[in-house]
Amino acid sequence: MSIFSGLEKIVRTDSHLCNYTWFGLGGSADYVITPHTVDELAVVIKRCNENDLPFRIIGYGSNLLVRDEGVRGAVIKLEGDEFSRVDYQGETVNVMAGAGLSKLVLELVRKGLGGLEALTGIPGSVGGAVMMNAGGTFGDIGAGVESVTLMDKAGAVFEKAKPELVFDYRQVNITARMILGAKLKLVETDPEQMLRTTKEIWIYKKNSQPLNTRNAGCIFKNPRGLSAGAMIDRAGLKGARVGGAVVSEKHANFIIAEKDCTSSDVLELIDLIRRRVKDEFDIELELELEIW
Repeated sequence: MSIFSGLEKIVRTDSHLCNYTWFGLGGSADYVITPHTVDELAVVIKRCNENDLPFRIIGYGSNLLVRDEGVRGAVIKLEGDEFSRVDYQGETVNVMAGAGLSKLVLELVRKGLGGLEALTGIPGSVGGAVMMNAGGTFGDIGAGVESVTLMDKAGAVFEKAKPELVFDYRQVNITARMILGAKLKLVETDPEQMLRTTKEIWIYKKNSQPLNTRNAGCIFKNPRGLSAGAMIDRAGLKGARVGGAVVSEKHANFIIAEKDCTSSDVLELIDLIRRRVKDEFDIELELELEIW
């Protein structure tokens, strides 16, 4: 009997992961599974555990590099109406993990609910954003998250809330494998003022980041009190290239995947950047990018 007997409608075999990431790079997974409900997800996780099949969770793939060899096991992606639902209850918003972050931010602006406008222009799913405490110059998502709904490796659903839930720079103290959703605590704000703020943030990003290219956002975390992009720039690496991977001329903490780029090209360029910054500043750059 197949591991996923009865779940054939949501299981794809030998699926190319390049189709699931913003870089558009990487090999295949043995299985790509797209549960549409929490119950389906619980069954999938149970089957993986019963068969000792490793599994990974993918959101929108906006901060992910998959190696050319791909990954063994299952890759789970939350899809369908249940996982993208957003419920508004005054200043409290309950949003499921599969909802798009950019779309959510725009809806909040239109409704005059302030707290996440700093995330304007950041791609990805809400679940992925919470897991890495996504943010930038203007703030991060953790500031607006009151609690998260999680699923453990046995398929049990539970909640973790502040103050037990602690957000830090690009991380949160969540060890559960699955984020199902988040409760956001926002504040009523003038929609017109919020719209002006989001436009200012968008213009700033358009002028300072290589939008409309194949990239995965910032590659490295900023060392405390310092800018990774500025150090890469000062090390003379803007425009540095390995194969089809090139350091952006616009923002040195971005790597652009050009035609015929491979994941190996990106990895070699990452190693080059790390070595050069270490030589120049005696600082070890830490990855913000997730690598499978």
